[in-house]
Amino acid sequence: MRSEDRSFAATTAGNKSISYRTYIPKDYSEEGIPFPLLFFMHGAGEIGTDLDLLERATLPRFIREGLELPFVTVCPQCQEMWDVRILEPLLDEVIERFNVDAARVYVTGSSMGGLGTWMLCNVASDRVAAIAPVCPSFIPVDPENFKRLPVWVFHGAMDSVVPIEETDRMVALLRNAGCEVKFTEYRDLDHNAWTPAYHDPELWQWLLSHRKA
Repeated sequence: MRSEDRSFAATTAGNKSISYRTYIPKDYSEEGIPFPLLFFMHGAGEIGTDLDLLERATLPRFIREGLELPFVTVCPQCQEMWDVRILEPLLDEVIERFNVDAARVYVTGSSMGGLGTWMLCNVASDRVAAIAPVCPSFIPVDPENFKRLPVWVFHGAMDSVVPIEETDRMVALLRNAGCEVKFTEYRDLDHNAWTPAYHDPELWQWLLSHRKA
């Protein structure tokens, strides 16, 4: 996959900007069949203004090391904390900018990026076909926004950074409201649930099995 770096200025108070790195499949074409879009959010260790930090860990690192994905993969970099006032218009921007299938948009993130996944899809679930948060913290959401959004969440049972109880609470909240939620618990793992999750071909196949009506 080849990479491209871009920046985007959201129309918010102060016109906040966000930079992002995009990984493009080798057979991507602007004129060909639209590709699915994967929107990935990093954890706290990659906060900053240097996009090279993204490849220090989790999914961007795995792509750099040779992981081939069948998506146009967009990886924004936040400078403090994820902000849906920037993320939501950025998602719309990349759907418009790239030759992607708007019915096959998927969101994932690790640790703080898993939290960002909950945050973004709480306001943008109408544009997303399925999501996969990895070792995320709990955040209050409106379960109604997730009732037509398939969820597969991953967490290590021995997580010393974000306790697995955070995901237990979120899964209970969504399931009790009738949402479709898969939950994979890695019994012997600490915080690095992203390593087995993002190397599992079943995850990518599961995402691709979903599309918006």
